[in-house]
Amino acid sequence: MDTAAVPINQDRQPVVADLAAVKARQRAAWSSGDYAVVGTTLQIVGEELCETLDLRAGESVLDVAAGNGATSLAAARRWCDVTSTDYVPALLERARERAEAERLAIDFREADAEALPFEDRSFDVVLSTFGVMFTPDQDQAAAELVRVCRHGGKIGLANWTPDGFIGQLFKTIGQYVPPPAGVRSPALWGTRARINELFERDASDITTAQRYFAFRYRSPQHWIQVFRSYYGPLLKAFAALDASAQGRLEKDVIQLIERFNRAQDGSVVVPSAYLEIVITRA
Repeated sequence: MDTAAVPINQDRQPVVADLAAVKARQRAAWSSGDYAVVGTTLQIVGEELCETLDLRAGESVLDVAAGNGATSLAAARRWCDVTSTDYVPALLERARERAEAERLAIDFREADAEALPFEDRSFDVVLSTFGVMFTPDQDQAAAELVRVCRHGGKIGLANWTPDGFIGQLFKTIGQYVPPPAGVRSPALWGTRARINELFERDASDITTAQRYFAFRYRSPQHWIQVFRSYYGPLLKAFAALDASAQGRLEKDVIQLIERFNRAQDGSVVVPSAYLEIVITRA
């Protein structure tokens, strides 16, 4: 066990997380609200990732922790043979509705990113956009991405960085609702060092680039309203607090928005850094 990455209690014993319990809480969080309201705004990230990967028509593509299917749809628009997975059935249903509306053929499968129900080397390309980074067992999730990707195939990821807006949002939330002890921060997936740890031994090449997604909302209050209503992690954080703490959290989040906001007209244009990653499977 890498004890340097595991919190130590007062008795100097490693804190071992109950990963099954953590996963159950995460599933409940992502099932609450309606992430699709937020996820649909991120469509451009999936489109850009597919272009970076230079997807070709006819390639078999797996989208892991696909949410409401933004990246799955982007791959299907390029005539790839797409399988879209998530462990929240309601999100897959939203993705299915979008695919039907656009007449795109996608195979939707309920699946856990840490135990994918596919044979080894089943796909030419494996994707995840702001999805697999939230798995509690990071090493297992990374191993699954590698396992189902063919030799010479590609793994494409988009992960929020620790210092970007969303990374700082989770840090702010953590001051009110501490994350589970013993679980690595999801934002580590947004660092080259952690990506190397997870994938370097199975890769012939890893390329990364820092990119930005701009959250565009009517006002900071509008952003709070949408995320508090539909974005599971923030919805659950507010629900866990009393009225006084809710007020303090809202104030801190608004201050965070104002710190990143580049709009000068009262609206919100908040660039959030993410790491775009392309791993070529050895």
